[in-house]
Amino acid sequence: MSHNLYREAHPLPFVITHWINLLSIGFLALSGFYIHFPFTPGLMGVARGTHNFWMFVLIINLIVRLVLMFVVKDAIMPDTREVDYDYKNWLPQKANRHQLWPWVKYYLFMKKEHPISAKYGVLQKIAYIATPFLILAAAYTGFCLWAPTAGWPMFRAFTLWIASLFNLGGGGDPIGVRIVHYWIMWVILIFTAAHVYLANIYNFEPSKMIFAWKESIHGEEKA
Repeated sequence: MSHNLYREAHPLPFVITHWINLLSIGFLALSGFYIHFPFTPGLMGVARGTHNFWMFVLIINLIVRLVLMFVVKDAIMPDTREVDYDYKNWLPQKANRHQLWPWVKYYLFMKKEHPISAKYGVLQKIAYIATPFLILAAAYTGFCLWAPTAGWPMFRAFTLWIASLFNLGGGGDPIGVRIVHYWIMWVILIFTAAHVYLANIYNFEPSKMIFAWKESIHGEEKA
């Protein structure tokens, strides 16, 4: 099944923030893996600096994207150039009612017909809404581990609580927070993989739109 994909569905500001998200998560994952498993000596300073830089980029980009949803208009239904404010994509929509199970069956190849929905299907919407909370959780645990902020009461209290939860003693050993931070990263990566799958379930035209900003009308790319 082919859908028309217009630039109105993904305005340029959203394309840019999407690119920044991709770069941020990529660099954070690579530098985080090295910090967790330093497979070669001499790069820890670079890895930590890279990790901290892209952490702030990701947080700022998230804030910008949340502001833009109330400012930028986009198409909230497929196959249309009619636009409305983007925040409406994140609220319950009439077109998505009773579509959760049909979407589950479609993604599991138990149903051939593409379900009727708004711009985002039910499972896509759930994943996208969960993503900011995962990013904030990763940032919070990251600040608990970062030397300049680790001693702040709002972060130190969490480190002590996790240490007691994991029975690490009363010294507030940050290894527990490191474990939590590490597994949040894996959840984000799994969400990212699911996002790629859900977005390209029937063809790769959505990726061409979000990365190259190329319209696709009945399978024919339009610059």
